Amino acid sequence: MDTQTALFQQHRSRLFGLAYRMLGTPADAEDVLHDAWLRWDAQDVDALDDAEAWLVTVTTRLALDRLRRAKTERAHYPGPWLPEPLLADADQPEARLERAESLTLSFLVLLERLSADERAAFLLREIFDYSHAETAAMLDISEDACRQRVHRAKQRLRDERPRQGAPDHHRQHRLLERFAEALRTPDMDTLRALFAEDAVHISDGGGLVTATLRPLHGAERLARLYLQIALHQQADGVCHEIHTLNGAPALLSWHDGNLISASWIDDDGTGISAIHALRHPGKLARLAAVTKSKGSASLH
Repeated sequence: MDTQTALFQQHRSRLFGLAYRMLGTPADAEDVLHDAWLRWDAQDVDALDDAEAWLVTVTTRLALDRLRRAKTERAHYPGPWLPEPLLADADQPEARLERAESLTLSFLVLLERLSADERAAFLLREIFDYSHAETAAMLDISEDACRQRVHRAKQRLRDERPRQGAPDHHRQHRLLERFAEALRTPDMDTLRALFAEDAVHISDGGGLVTATLRPLHGAERLARLYLQIALHQQADGVCHEIHTLNGAPALLSWHDGNLISASWIDDDGTGISAIHALRHPGKLARLAAVTKSKGSASLH
């Protein structure tokens, strides 16, 4: 491996982590890294003062351009848009990225509330720990403008975050176990008891499969929805298993060997405060290819 390729590989996981957090899908992050590599390969590396800063700057700007286009497309998306999980394959470098809260699917959903510029500034400063001056240089803006973007992003995220703060993944795992059991033996009261009063359900079917086109609110409404889902799944022989996706527990649902949904939750300490159900077949396909061969115990 030549020196230029070795330098790129040295920073690859960091660059992928940035691009994935910016875009919310592994495929888009890979495309950004491919374009960054083409520019890197044509660059005179010896003329650079800081190879890492150059790579992060190029990756950020490529991701920004792609995110701006994606936000325009997502404005016409049929229903809510949810991020795509990382492949659950421990042999892949991407799967060994730090399992910080900023990589969880719930946090990626929160990042969708930010503008593209706010998202880039926030990630560079708060997640990847570049100074305001370094972040401003990477984004080609003034340091004051950078501080304003980071401040707005932090305020917006603070307003949107679940009330209990940092997630408790052990508690979420227990809630998902109870939720899976409630789906196996459907009962309105049991389901109702799992949800916080102001719980919300968000589903992404991409217009390709049945999914709610708007968020649903309220424990009673969610319990009725999942009672109907559970009754249909019980008749169809759907089975469930709990996996770790992006460092947090998630419930995978299978029908005849096909992955039909991946769900993850937020909780407020009293019950499920939000449940996100990814049902888009394209987003599930890569995940299914890896998880179907895993030896995880199914909750039938």
